[in-house]
Amino acid sequence: MLKGADFLPLPQPGDQPTVTRFAPTPSGYLHLGHAYAALVAWESARAGGGRFLLRIEDIDRARCRPEFEQGLLEDLRWLGLDWDGEPVRQSERMALYDQALDRLDRLGVLYPCFCTRRRIRAEIAHAGQAPHGPAGEAIYPGVCRSLSPAERRWRIAAGEPFALRLDVGRALELTGPITWYDLRAGSIEAQPELLGDVVLARKDVPSSYHLAVSLDDAAQAVTLVTRGEDLFHATHIHRLLQALLGLPQPRYYHHNLIADSTGLRLAKRNRAVTLRTLRQSGRRPQEIWALLGLPEPAPATVE
Repeated sequence: MLKGADFLPLPQPGDQPTVTRFAPTPSGYLHLGHAYAALVAWESARAGGGRFLLRIEDIDRARCRPEFEQGLLEDLRWLGLDWDGEPVRQSERMALYDQALDRLDRLGVLYPCFCTRRRIRAEIAHAGQAPHGPAGEAIYPGVCRSLSPAERRWRIAAGEPFALRLDVGRALELTGPITWYDLRAGSIEAQPELLGDVVLARKDVPSSYHLAVSLDDAAQAVTLVTRGEDLFHATHIHRLLQALLGLPQPRYYHHNLIADSTGLRLAKRNRAVTLRTLRQSGRRPQEIWALLGLPEPAPATVE
């Protein structure tokens, strides 16, 4: 068994049917970690007669490829997982993200950031001690937050590249204290300031993960977001966006990350063995679930 398997968040008597989603990015083939995440979401919905949705997070067109999307659909079917309705593709939902950015701009919580990554690194080095996020990462020091409206307009008119950042401090002044609920950790006070003024859009990627996932979960009526514990702190930002945009608040379950026998997390960047490779080598779905320490899903038919 691989390291990392934990319990599934199954519905309790009296609960309303759960709606979950699996939302892979087609920038590579699925691996065992993806299989685990998919089954957690699938079982959490199906155990109580709920809905399991599939969303393709393909905003970054430079990294996403059609063959990877086709491959993930084949892998999910091979694993015995079905989903309700047609898959939703983020690349087809740009108008929704643009509308949300316009609304945030009218609220006064967006500002253009003209900093390159090199400039940000230089500012952090010059400061001597930059603010750090929950994982120890340096966070944006707010260089462009105090630019005057006139300078912002001039630089945009001059064609200077920029990203749109969320002014977290200003946003919290509008929302006041907010909370979110995780099935493992209970009620949590949202602290989006831990991540700093995150980017919500760039010219080459017109919506960030934070904005798109918050809008899509609401649009798809997702009631339980299941995802890896590496995204736990991102939920602080998502909860803030929900409060600003008047979106419904789902519950969350941040499950363990699957690691190999050495403790290395399974990830695309670590060249984890793909399900496609395992499938082509003759491995059976039952063996995959056994490796993950999870029960094999009941036979299903894709709608």
